[in-house]
Amino acid sequence: MTHINKLKIFNDPIYGFISIPNELIYDLIQHPYFQRLRRISQMGMSYLVYPGANHTRFHHALGCMHLMQKVVETLRFKGVAISSEEENALFIAILLHDIGHGPFSHAMEKSIVEDVNHEAISLLFMNQLNDEFEGKLSLAIQVFKGDYHRKFMLQLISSQLDMDRMDYLKRDSFYTGVAEGNVNSERLIQMMNVVDGTLVIEEKGIYSVEKFLLSRRLMYWQAYLHKTSLVAELILMNVLKRAKELTLKGISLPCSEPLLYFMQNKVTLEDFDTEKLDLFAQLDDFDIISALKAWQKQDDFILSTLSKMLINRDLLKIKLSAEKISAEESQSLKEDFANKHHITQLEAGYFIFRGKIKNQAYSKEAEPIRILKKDKTIEDVVEASDQLNLKSLSKLVTKYYICFPKQLI
Repeated sequence: MTHINKLKIFNDPIYGFISIPNELIYDLIQHPYFQRLRRISQMGMSYLVYPGANHTRFHHALGCMHLMQKVVETLRFKGVAISSEEENALFIAILLHDIGHGPFSHAMEKSIVEDVNHEAISLLFMNQLNDEFEGKLSLAIQVFKGDYHRKFMLQLISSQLDMDRMDYLKRDSFYTGVAEGNVNSERLIQMMNVVDGTLVIEEKGIYSVEKFLLSRRLMYWQAYLHKTSLVAELILMNVLKRAKELTLKGISLPCSEPLLYFMQNKVTLEDFDTEKLDLFAQLDDFDIISALKAWQKQDDFILSTLSKMLINRDLLKIKLSAEKISAEESQSLKEDFANKHHITQLEAGYFIFRGKIKNQAYSKEAEPIRILKKDKTIEDVVEASDQLNLKSLSKLVTKYYICFPKQLI
């Protein structure tokens, strides 16, 4: 049997070379559960707005692990003791933090796999992998769940300044071309330290934190909550909802077996056994895209029209407003559309609907980003900053939207 060299390197357009630190990490990356992430786009339907945004969650997970390697190096240099078991737990937890994402994740979570979020599915995958790898992921799972006594380890994986956010802002900014999102992750990492088991940023890194929070806010408005990306995702949710509705009525729709299974069955978190997890692991963006292509030709007016919209990028119109949109406005549009196409008003609701989006770059309710001042006191970044804009960045901004067909204008 030939011995495989498992300490390989990836060439990443953002960080240069990313190295695989050990054989266990290599084996996890090679696992079909993880390889599936190559077929799950990082930014969902955003490629309809930014043609370059075709990067995957596989790419992002490797980037997060690379940043985690840099953090461990920095903290050890500053005298923070991190054992090799803890180091490995950090690498594994950040590598697998997104493994539970479904195709076009958020659309999927709100339509087909009901009320089961990707974090819960990530944990199911981790537990399954832990069985396969004979308990080698136990500490990583403990850290991921927040059950480990060293709080800073969870903060590096999930907080307001974690490796996940640091990578996706930089990566999404690179692939969309939205320069405002480009954060200086190297400097932020160099400024990190641990005091009393908690993650802090040294005072001289405060401007980098401000820039990071500002970048996050701008990326939300310009990319993640861009109105065209938003309307595309909402249409996709409605397509999947309609497909599920028709399937449950006994109408046979062409699609892959795993997708058909989740459309035919209501799967809750309690139902997720190994068999269902394996079925979920077979789902990726290609199942959805190929289904949309086939559904364009279906007899159902709603399903075929919405599928064509996504395939041909001829989307619904979306109007954003700072004020709440009245029910009367959407009701009269529904009546017109229903009469014109001989469908019910309930069915017209697939084409005309209202909602709201929220953007908050920094939450005062969540775990704060702590600044370690020169006099060794620790302060929330909003208090430590002399910039007025941080106060406004922690304000929740809500915008309201209405979507409707273009021919109704």
